[in-house]
Amino acid sequence: MAPREQWLLDFDWRFAFGNGDDPAKDFGYGFGQGDFSKTGDFKIATSDFDDAGWRALDLPHDWAVELAPVHDDSGDDDTRLTSHGYKPLGRRYPATSVGWYRRTFELPASDRGRRIWIEFDGAMRDVVLFVNGCFIGRHDDGYTPFRFDLTDFLNYGGKNVVALRVDASFGDGWFYEGAGIYRHVWLTKMDPVHLGRWESVVRSTVEGHAATLALATMVENESEHAVQASLAWSITDAAGRVVAHATTPAQAIAPHASADCRTTAHIDAPMLWSPGEPHLYTALVKVVVDGATRDAEQFPFGIRTAAFDPDRGFFLNGQPLKIQGTCNHQDHAGVGAALPDRLQAFRVGVLQGMGCNAVRTSHNMPTPEWVAACDRMGMMMMCETRHMSSSPSGMQQLETMVKRYRNSPSIILWSIGNEEWRLQKGALEQQGERIGAAMVERCHELDPTRVVSAAVNGDNEQGVSDALDVIGFNYNLKYPDKFHREHPGRAVYGSETSSAIATRGEYVTDPGKNTVNSYDGVVPWGETPEQWWSFYGSRDWLAGGFAWTGFDYRGEPTPYGWPSVSSQFGIVDLCGFPKDYYHYYKAWWTKAPSLHVFPHWNWAGKEGQEIAVWAYTNLDEVELLLNGKSLGVRKVPRFGHVQWKVAYAPGVIEARGRRNGQVVLVDRRETTGAARKLRLTADRREIAADGQDVAMITVDVLDGHGRPVPTANNKLAFRISGAGRLIGVGNGDPNCHESDKEPRRSLFNGLAQVIIQSTADIGTIRIEAVEEGATGSSLTPASLTVTTRKAAPRLVVA
Repeated sequence: MAPREQWLLDFDWRFAFGNGDDPAKDFGYGFGQGDFSKTGDFKIATSDFDDAGWRALDLPHDWAVELAPVHDDSGDDDTRLTSHGYKPLGRRYPATSVGWYRRTFELPASDRGRRIWIEFDGAMRDVVLFVNGCFIGRHDDGYTPFRFDLTDFLNYGGKNVVALRVDASFGDGWFYEGAGIYRHVWLTKMDPVHLGRWESVVRSTVEGHAATLALATMVENESEHAVQASLAWSITDAAGRVVAHATTPAQAIAPHASADCRTTAHIDAPMLWSPGEPHLYTALVKVVVDGATRDAEQFPFGIRTAAFDPDRGFFLNGQPLKIQGTCNHQDHAGVGAALPDRLQAFRVGVLQGMGCNAVRTSHNMPTPEWVAACDRMGMMMMCETRHMSSSPSGMQQLETMVKRYRNSPSIILWSIGNEEWRLQKGALEQQGERIGAAMVERCHELDPTRVVSAAVNGDNEQGVSDALDVIGFNYNLKYPDKFHREHPGRAVYGSETSSAIATRGEYVTDPGKNTVNSYDGVVPWGETPEQWWSFYGSRDWLAGGFAWTGFDYRGEPTPYGWPSVSSQFGIVDLCGFPKDYYHYYKAWWTKAPSLHVFPHWNWAGKEGQEIAVWAYTNLDEVELLLNGKSLGVRKVPRFGHVQWKVAYAPGVIEARGRRNGQVVLVDRRETTGAARKLRLTADRREIAADGQDVAMITVDVLDGHGRPVPTANNKLAFRISGAGRLIGVGNGDPNCHESDKEPRRSLFNGLAQVIIQSTADIGTIRIEAVEEGATGSSLTPASLTVTTRKAAPRLVVA
């Protein structure tokens, strides 16, 4: 029998809206109490059901991002509607809160005798699964993966039908979460004798110039006969060289029983994982019975040490390292929560560009591809569960997260929750102590190599904090110094900081336009980037912290409500376009010389009026010139910025940054002419022809001299042809209600984004942009070609 196979089941699904109130509009689901009375009665999951009118689509899919925002003019918007970005989801919107997915596939007769599982990396939120007319099971958590054993229900050598009802009427969080099957789906085929799910673990101990690997896994025997099973482990480095072997002696495993199997291996001169050098090894473990491999799995891991010291901060591989982190939700412009895999790496790269070395998965178990990108690219992670509870459901979520990701070297902290007010201090404080202790203990049992924390908006003197290994403070700069004095043996970091707010490209706070200036916007409970980093960056005993947030995100519109549909907390906007704050972090989080002067210099009608000009830099001093005339030199304070008041005159402002008296960098802002020409720029000009890879296209507009126009807001239309398709558009405007899916979008302060996805065809994708709706447009159109190359072979369900 063939070893394990994992087949991607993302393509060629059918989708239709159901209804949360009316069974007649929900394909008959819920007509009576006898729905589940007999096995095989669900016609929607049989070949007799006609889904010709359903929409064809591929996964991942988020139907919420496709919905137009809604608003109750009476002011009676419910909290969930507001916090989820005014998307019509919930009991008040039954017609758009339930979706059905359907898929037909053939299964070869040769699969008979294997265990067949359907596995979901995540769906939002309440899922009911049917296969070949049979009810299979339910899942009611939007962030943890889940699976069902289909072995007994499949038609071997024939057609099979899968149908899912996904109900997004209830959410898990208070932020935009999406709706639908927004992560990957797999069909996994295994021998009855196989490895336990997420039971294979490599734990490394570094001693001098060598590392010892503790190798552990579980073998499950779902056959009718006892077996003698042994394990063979091999460890390879990034170049594919085998650097270690290990085996275990054969041991008896009874029918429908399991056995824990442990051994060790040794590596001389290991390559340690770090943000600067994210070295990964690969472990391959095989189950061998009577000389034949019955199952095998392969997974990456890293070798590194991580420690939090109460007096000296965080240490990675024995070296001090400040955590320069950001908190992030998981949605992106154009695609909502259904991010293609490549987009995860794109987002990591955007954050790394400003010196960010760590992310917090706020406030839920992350998608596997986000963790994999962090492992591969060298981004540390604080990995957080959604529900702080020691209930069976809460513990199951926690256990799934820890077991799924405990081989990932990027993860340096487990987080058991966020701002649980009642459990921290108040009515349920004593319960909080017990809940926190139970969750921390379980983390230690499953993974004794990492510390456990939580994000606490308070003084950390009671409740859940007592059990934590490391203390995280949300905001409240008045607390850490006092806590450190009174609890010198406890390590401290900033679990959530800043909450600075800004609208990209805006320099005046205008409640009438729902915009926030890009100089010093901040919410009442938060701190500017300078305030929080001056505090955390100047105290060696503080391990660093995580700013709220790296990216803007849908929902939780702050500081304004309608018509804002997203937050303005991001250091970059929904598309990943940097705000000016980005360059503050780049100056103080990177070692390379950095200089950024702002604002833009297009202020027609404000001639002679004073404009605030700021510069972010890590150089010694900056001189500012207006049209060649010096306006003075400013010394740069540590972790600060320099600024001037400048009477506006068209032309050029120029910042000259000096170190040791020598000009090192120059940054300029010029008054531009009118918009004349569109421009398209791709993050990559070649992508894989696998139906999933993406290219991120930046759209901007130039004046007659080829200079980007920072105030342009032209309406644009796009045409995609060839071996690709458009899957999303955005512009980073927190108040924009234009469709994320249609081939048109307005520029917002000079920028827009188009996300292009390949098909399975090798060839080229042509992207064209024109100004929309302007008779005799003065904007010259733009075009760009992206090549699609042959993709690596993989198993895909046809």
